[in-house]
Amino acid sequence: MLPPIEHRIAEELGVTPRQVMAAVQLLDDGATVPFISRYRKEATNGLDDTQLRMLEERLGYLRELEDRRATVIASIEEQGKLTAELRAEIEHADTKQRLEDLYLPYKPKRRTKAQIAREAGIAPLADALLANPMLEPETEAANYLNAEAGFADVKAVLDGARQILMEQFAEDATLLGELRTYLHEHGEVRSAVIEGKENEGAKFRDWFDFREPIASMPSHRALALLRGRNEGVLRLSLEIDRPDPDAPHPCEGRIAARFGIRNQGRAADRWLADTVRWTWSVKVSLHLELELMGELRERAEEEAIRVFARNLKDLLLAAPAGSRCTMGLDPGIRTGVKVAVVDTTGKLVDTATVYPFEPRRDRESSLAALAMLAKKHAVELIAIGNGTASRETDALAAELMSRHPELKLTKVMVSEAGASVYSASELAAREFPDVDVSLRGAVSIARRLQDPLAELVKIDPKSIGVGQYQHDVNQGKLAKSLDAVVEDCVNAVGVDVNTASVPLLARISGLNNTLASNIVEYRNANGPFRSRDVLKAVPRLGPKTFEQAAGFLRIPNGDNPLDASSVHPEAYPVVERILSRVQKSVRELMGNGSFLKALKPAEFTDERFGLPTVQDILAELEKPGRDPRPEFRTATFREGIETVKDLQPGMLLEGVVTNVTNFGAFVDIGVHQDGLVHISALSNTFVKDPHSVVKAGQVVKVKVLEVDIPRNRIALTMRMTDEPAAKRSEAPSARQDRTNERGSRPSGANHTSRRPHDGGGKSSPAAGNAFAEAFARARGK
Repeated sequence: MLPPIEHRIAEELGVTPRQVMAAVQLLDDGATVPFISRYRKEATNGLDDTQLRMLEERLGYLRELEDRRATVIASIEEQGKLTAELRAEIEHADTKQRLEDLYLPYKPKRRTKAQIAREAGIAPLADALLANPMLEPETEAANYLNAEAGFADVKAVLDGARQILMEQFAEDATLLGELRTYLHEHGEVRSAVIEGKENEGAKFRDWFDFREPIASMPSHRALALLRGRNEGVLRLSLEIDRPDPDAPHPCEGRIAARFGIRNQGRAADRWLADTVRWTWSVKVSLHLELELMGELRERAEEEAIRVFARNLKDLLLAAPAGSRCTMGLDPGIRTGVKVAVVDTTGKLVDTATVYPFEPRRDRESSLAALAMLAKKHAVELIAIGNGTASRETDALAAELMSRHPELKLTKVMVSEAGASVYSASELAAREFPDVDVSLRGAVSIARRLQDPLAELVKIDPKSIGVGQYQHDVNQGKLAKSLDAVVEDCVNAVGVDVNTASVPLLARISGLNNTLASNIVEYRNANGPFRSRDVLKAVPRLGPKTFEQAAGFLRIPNGDNPLDASSVHPEAYPVVERILSRVQKSVRELMGNGSFLKALKPAEFTDERFGLPTVQDILAELEKPGRDPRPEFRTATFREGIETVKDLQPGMLLEGVVTNVTNFGAFVDIGVHQDGLVHISALSNTFVKDPHSVVKAGQVVKVKVLEVDIPRNRIALTMRMTDEPAAKRSEAPSARQDRTNERGSRPSGANHTSRRPHDGGGKSSPAAGNAFAEAFARARGK
């Protein structure tokens, strides 16, 4: 028998079984990951949210495995074929794949050719020829003629015997495991263009003749190839590199060895060798190719989902501008620039549409209207969407600031990804029923500058545009992963229960849309909450929900100062014990860092609240309600650089990281086209994971290496000592060799914003310049 589930998970995570058992019990009781990681550290001995997410995922997988194991055992037992040895093998199967391999011979299936042959009594012939190759196949087959069953001649009988052995070989669990491992270690994914699709599938041209080991193929390349196949442009296969095609096939050799088949010139040796060859080519190879390609797709999807989740987390936890009156500008040329002003609380207070560009060119009136709105509402920040006409709108805002320095305005370029989705959503319609759809986007742009987290939770994470190949991956798994990220981010920051929207409240531990709506309705009917205890009066918010949610719901300026902190109400007695000991009020204690650091946490523990909780309480009292997000900072785009044509190699610019992939980072430098900083140009030291260097939303300094105007592509570097292509002395051939060492370039990748397509392959050499080097390995957007 395998160890208990909790023990297996503990070994995988490198923690103790007791920690896992405690976490499993809490999860089964309905506790959320944020609640467990923050308020049940004593129980789990400090498992963090990342460990708990992994634990939760593995728990689901292993429980499904156990359910399937029980089903398999019951099925085989019902057939009367469950031996003690088979039961032991099934009970020791540690993966779903191994379990299904064992079940394959007993799995109910449609009537096969092998079954028909068995029913005709041909099985003894197959067993005899396999056991004794000295037998003459044709002579022995003559004894099994059965015209009524469809075996009227020797050839039909031998075909039936072969079908029996082929099925027996192909359903051998041990053999399948060995062949699967060998094919994974030595197999190559090969792609070729489907005849006649050369022009239609031009974006996949770098894959028209491509090969790479399946074991080392990165996520973005796998997904690009699979997309090419799905679009009917590429033909994919999984093959073993065989320098000598006439040499014995290594997989056929393993099948033969497994069943003792050798070519020694005996009467049945040739027939058995042909049976082995047919087994591999007709049954096993196709089965394993489908299985391994499916596994490749799953691995690639999992990696793409991880990349999306990490980028989303960075974006959600980007620095908020805070409670500052903000004017949102949603750029537009013909339709005008949409303007929305929100006050310090995010409340919409004014809207307008100005037409400074073609065809009206009413620039003076536009500037006057913007100045009037800024003065009327004491606007501090101008948030400019980064879509079409963003640089023109940015220049308009700059002129406004130049003409009216007394307004003391600051302009910031903001990602508008998903703003149009929000504008047309049911939520936006409920929030702004009397505001035109076109103006709602400007509201979203303004608010996401004030508080990215609070605004972006209103948008489907898949619409925010920070993923790679997001439409090619399992949408259910993607949604589950992104929802977990949003939940973790919202609870890490906490929310003001008196200002939070329904979508934001719904992400709090223990709450859902119904309870969030009930909280807002209660707030609207009874005024702001004065204490956390009042939350218990909200309809359907019971004790269990209160326990899960209370610590993440903050009430600034309430009756109890602790309600504005992350100290959970259940732990208020600990604070009271501290106050009693030091003879100070809670207001005197909060923020008094030097005094709090002098206290000894161990002196305030008890049976329920151990050292981790007391340490957390003291840290929170030192900096009550602290925000884990970084300090707000803006990027300054270089004046006069507004399009790709304005760029020159060697320019030093400031930009904002918009997306991080496994092969580099895309940076918005204000020219309507993000540039790529390849992983090799992120740092002067070796970088294995770009996420360890940059994050989505981060402000960075870059140098332009090369500009490809026809293809609208920009190669950047964060290594200021790098020289642009025009200044390099390295010979093109040397650069080409280095490019080939890095690997091949994928093609046809999905992109959600203004990103370059993927492209390249081993058969298509990269050009000898900086741009080619930057895109040599992969361009997965």
